[in-house]
Amino acid sequence: MRNWARLAVSLSVFLVVWELLGRSGIFPKPLFPPPTRVAVAMFAMMRNGLGLDILVSLERAAVGWAIGSLVGIFVGLITGRNAVLDGYLSPIIQIFRPLPPVAIIPIIIVWFGIGDVSKLFSIAFAVFFPVWINAHLGAQKIPPSFIWGAKSLKADRMTIMKSVIFPGALPFIAAGLRTGVAVAFVMVYVSELAGASIGLGYEINASYLAYRVDQMFAALIVLGALGYLADLGVEKGLYAVFPWLRYASQK
Repeated sequence: MRNWARLAVSLSVFLVVWELLGRSGIFPKPLFPPPTRVAVAMFAMMRNGLGLDILVSLERAAVGWAIGSLVGIFVGLITGRNAVLDGYLSPIIQIFRPLPPVAIIPIIIVWFGIGDVSKLFSIAFAVFFPVWINAHLGAQKIPPSFIWGAKSLKADRMTIMKSVIFPGALPFIAAGLRTGVAVAFVMVYVSELAGASIGLGYEINASYLAYRVDQMFAALIVLGALGYLADLGVEKGLYAVFPWLRYASQK
């Protein structure tokens, strides 16, 4: 409850300062509209179908994040525990990891066209790397005594992976998943700039072309709020499924 109260106070102060600056005349209102004007633009956009844009962008972000996260966790746990596969796979992944995901958008469009497949692929591609590196490091941090103890109890490899390695790496994986949420929403915006006819990225670009800064602010605020709520949902979901994770993160 305290966190929500702090958030409300912070937002209130921010909005008041923004309103005062927007109405002070220091900046031209068309270029720096006050939040009241942005709110009016947002309600107008909602009447004109912004809700559908939100649903489409959310679906793209969620599916792309889920695909990238699942692949990242799977590959990360394997490379973190298997020295042979680590030696072959990790150098290749590390070559691609520094590449800006935005830079591969033209190649993805050439391969998959401008439909949803290219958008989902670009989001999953970007999400994969932060999830993979965290899962990889988490799997490497498992104390050897834990593995020896499981083997002494005649546990097979699958049981060790499921009952020892995955839970031990989970705090790292959780950090990667939450980072991946932010990356997913960045890539939603970027992917919807090319060939999209619906979505928040499309709305932001259309508002830019129409020189409607108030609508741009409105769509950006919605995008940021969705990203915040998605991150919060992932955090609460992880704590609900793995209650002990809450205490592990407080160490």
